[in-house]
Amino acid sequence: MSAAPEAAAHSDQLLLTLFIMFAAAKLLAEVFERLRQPSVVGEILAGVLIGPSVLGWVEPGLLTQTLSELGVIFLLFSVGLETKPSSIAQVGRTAGAVAVLGVAVPFVAGWGYMSATGHSDIESLFLGAAMVATSVGITARVLSGMGLLHLVSSRVILGAAVIDDILGLLVLAVVASMAGGSINYTEIGLTAALSIGFVLLVAAVGSRVMTRLTPTLVSMRIGHSLLAGAIVLCFGLAAVAAEIGIAAIIGAFLAGMALAEATEGSHDVHQQVRGITEFFTPFFLVAIGMQLKLDVLASSETLLAAVIVTLLAVVTKFFGCGLGAIHLGWRRAAQIGVGMAPRGEVGIVVAQIGLGLGVISDHVFAIVLFMAVATTMIAPPLLVPLFRADRASNAEP
Repeated sequence: MSAAPEAAAHSDQLLLTLFIMFAAAKLLAEVFERLRQPSVVGEILAGVLIGPSVLGWVEPGLLTQTLSELGVIFLLFSVGLETKPSSIAQVGRTAGAVAVLGVAVPFVAGWGYMSATGHSDIESLFLGAAMVATSVGITARVLSGMGLLHLVSSRVILGAAVIDDILGLLVLAVVASMAGGSINYTEIGLTAALSIGFVLLVAAVGSRVMTRLTPTLVSMRIGHSLLAGAIVLCFGLAAVAAEIGIAAIIGAFLAGMALAEATEGSHDVHQQVRGITEFFTPFFLVAIGMQLKLDVLASSETLLAAVIVTLLAVVTKFFGCGLGAIHLGWRRAAQIGVGMAPRGEVGIVVAQIGLGLGVISDHVFAIVLFMAVATTMIAPPLLVPLFRADRASNAEP
């Protein structure tokens, strides 16, 4: 086949994949909205249905992975635009406590359960590391849709998610080093310093720098120049974050925060970013559902272990993170505990690293995969009733 027909066939496949993923996501989102359930659950379920587990219409690959990454990057960038650095700083101490307890409790529980059921030390440690992860994109999607990003509990969740990501990265680095036979303290220390330094630097000076640069961006002759500058900043900080080793979404979130005050009152930019986000985010949610492979859970032993680990994952985040915020009251603590529960794509990445290193079995990989998708689908329906009173008043009580 010559190059031209190959390119045409690839283009046709691309368009078909975009159509199936987006249409399925929106169709199931509409169904779940009519059932008074969070639309994100419908979009994730759409991924399960069109993925290899059920209909097999779309196979996970480079395209779906790229679309998913763009979806979560724009989602966290959009959330960052609604979050001023000062609002996160106000809850910094609480967010720190939530993050530390939300890492320690799930890790110990995951490691303890796997050790008690006869798995190797390294498999137990990898499952513990997967339990540490938090996919804040899911919670952010729910809270943004409800218009509740301004709440204290929402700000604590966002702040804790940034700290959680850094701590999770260090836990994964230690576990991966142990799988290689030794711990590289220098590399882990350098990673920690770069990650913390990057977050603090952008949080401290990003807003001031962008406030000064915004008039220059607005005066440029290209169309939608402020939006173009915002996207450049988003991709730039996401790339730096990924290069350092922390999640690219942390860089995107920080980029949004840096622009939050500079673009305050600029309705057009926020609406434009929201439009881009609404296009890309369904691909992120569908891609999570597509990762679930039901056939690997055919074994009753694997299914039982997956259910137990999923319950542990929800309960340990709920009590661990909730304990760190208990001084805010039981309702706020419960909101934060549930909001930090989804593992999503972060947990899946940890499992893929372990499988790639050859230190976890397909059995353990299947358990983590089930846990990551299940916690992502469980959290949104629990969040809605917890935030119902806030949604009704749309203000802090």
